[in-house]
Amino acid sequence: MKLRLFILIFSLSITFLSCNKSSTIKPVTAKVMLNVPYGNDTLQTMDIYLPANRDSTTKVLLFIHGGAWQSGDKKDFNSYVDTFQKRLSGYAIFNLNYRLANPSTSITNSFPTQEKDIFSATQFIFNNENNYLISNNWCILGASSGAHLAMLQAFKNNQLIKPKVVIDLFGPNDMADLYNFYSNNSLIQYGLSLLLNGTPTTNPSLYSSSSPINYLTKSSPPTLILHGGLDDVVPYRESVNLHNKLSSLGVPNKYVFYPNQGHGQFTGTDDIDSHNQIVSFIKNYMP
Repeated sequence: MKLRLFILIFSLSITFLSCNKSSTIKPVTAKVMLNVPYGNDTLQTMDIYLPANRDSTTKVLLFIHGGAWQSGDKKDFNSYVDTFQKRLSGYAIFNLNYRLANPSTSITNSFPTQEKDIFSATQFIFNNENNYLISNNWCILGASSGAHLAMLQAFKNNQLIKPKVVIDLFGPNDMADLYNFYSNNSLIQYGLSLLLNGTPTTNPSLYSSSSPINYLTKSSPPTLILHGGLDDVVPYRESVNLHNKLSSLGVPNKYVFYPNQGHGQFTGTDDIDSHNQIVSFIKNYMP
């Protein structure tokens, strides 16, 4: 009798403690952290948008702004943050800044400074996965030079995290080809030679190691490529070449060509379509 009574009391105690413990668990709320440093330079910062009810399965979007490696800011992607917070509401978003090259005769922060910063930023996020309650299920999206950096991270520097999806918005992927595209513009070629410490002839190794297309393999992540036919900054032939090489390797990819769009923000119905393409591609390869 005493044994039965003990068991009954013990069982009721466990039930009470369990209920009491569960009632004190606080729900995970959404959190925004701006200008979080991942390095010592004032430009080595990121904005972090963490969704409510996140856990270790929460997917991640990384945004990398453009600006020819010498200008631009993460705020350029604020409209994308707002859009994708609504359309991919359960995703964590990391919007990155990085050190910019100084386009002078004595250039500072020349390449691969920017590439190294993106790697450092992803390492910082990776090391804080448990604090942020996120997974290693990542999509990296970049525009123009930011797309170049996104592809370098995804195709070349993926030792820590191999992203599930890459979104390339009119980015260069072959730096020698980009240099040669400006054969009639000595000023831009001069700027590229400062950025990359020489020309494709005088410094071929850096041009090669800075070209994402050189790092494609059969295991490269699915890639969405969007480019405008009137782009006079990055030739759309680079996107065609990227698409063709990915396809030859059997890597899932999609090339979306907008014949009447230039370089930068797409406009009108093409802008709407580009957002739909991105969301659809991400959902397809990050289910």
